[in-house]
Amino acid sequence: MSVFERYLTLWVALCIVVGIALGHFIPGMFQTIGAAEYANVNIPMAVLIWLMIIPMLLRIDFASLHEVGAYWRGIGVTLFINWAVKPFSMALLGWLFIGWLFRPYLPAVQIDSYIAGLIILAAAPCTAMVFVWSNLTKGEPHFTLSQVALNDAIMVVAFAPIVGLLLGLSAITVPWNTLILSVVLYIIVPVIIAQFVRRQLLANGGKAGLDRLLVVLQPLSLVALLATLVMLFGFQGEQIIAQPLVIALLAVPILIQVYFNSGLAYILNRISGEQHCVAGPSALIGASNFFELAVAAAISLFGFNSGAALATVVGVLIEVPVMLSVVWIVNRSKNWYERGAAVQNLQKAERTA
Repeated sequence: MSVFERYLTLWVALCIVVGIALGHFIPGMFQTIGAAEYANVNIPMAVLIWLMIIPMLLRIDFASLHEVGAYWRGIGVTLFINWAVKPFSMALLGWLFIGWLFRPYLPAVQIDSYIAGLIILAAAPCTAMVFVWSNLTKGEPHFTLSQVALNDAIMVVAFAPIVGLLLGLSAITVPWNTLILSVVLYIIVPVIIAQFVRRQLLANGGKAGLDRLLVVLQPLSLVALLATLVMLFGFQGEQIIAQPLVIALLAVPILIQVYFNSGLAYILNRISGEQHCVAGPSALIGASNFFELAVAAAISLFGFNSGAALATVVGVLIEVPVMLSVVWIVNRSKNWYERGAAVQNLQKAERTA
């Protein structure tokens, strides 16, 4: 691990401070960047995400994707967390914290809207950013790609019914433009680019050429991650300074949700005997959110200045620092994880097979 990677937490903290400061003192610059969007997908942000995830996608050999069936335990756990636990646990946490414990400290007219935003956020599992978190845990890239693709397919049919059920709405306006464009921009296009570059490198320079490029791109990927963090906090610098208490209170159920879902997924994978390289990304996929879709859906249903929109934005703000803390926990607990009886029994079975 390089010095830059070793002190990543420090760089993240500095980027948060810099982003808030720049958003406060030069908001016009961030307004201009924020306006460069289509279907609620910010194009500069999409470019940064490309720089983050293409190096990870270069590691994926599509010829080996058929082997992903071996990780059926991790797939089952992740689907269970994403679709049977996460939206419903967030509804409970939203009611408990926003609807009851924090109610006296929040604008009364926005309480229901805040809870709705939290539910929308939880009903949209993460896509592109998961590749970054998976890479930082040395996660199995083929599992990560197949799980993201599977979640995208399920989201098309399950997002609206789940949100409608939990919000008590008879019909949900799904921002299809945002959903489709995000999948194309963050998954399909980067995969095509990465596989084209991978094939060219392997054809001309062999694996050594690919390895050399990955060494060059790895720091660029982390720089793009930090630049994304500056942009996210810069976009909301004024909101953070104007409503610090509201944002802090909304962050509480989101934080609990992230650690609860990631911890549950991690433990269930350990109990099932799944490998650590699958359990890590499984926990991270189970905890993170597809914030572009969540923000767009909240704005479509409740309006730009609604409490629901603000709640989804808070999810965006804490996504990177919180997920990095989950990455740290997953990495530091690897020895504990692999001492699990089911994990060791499966490893013994594989060695003797």
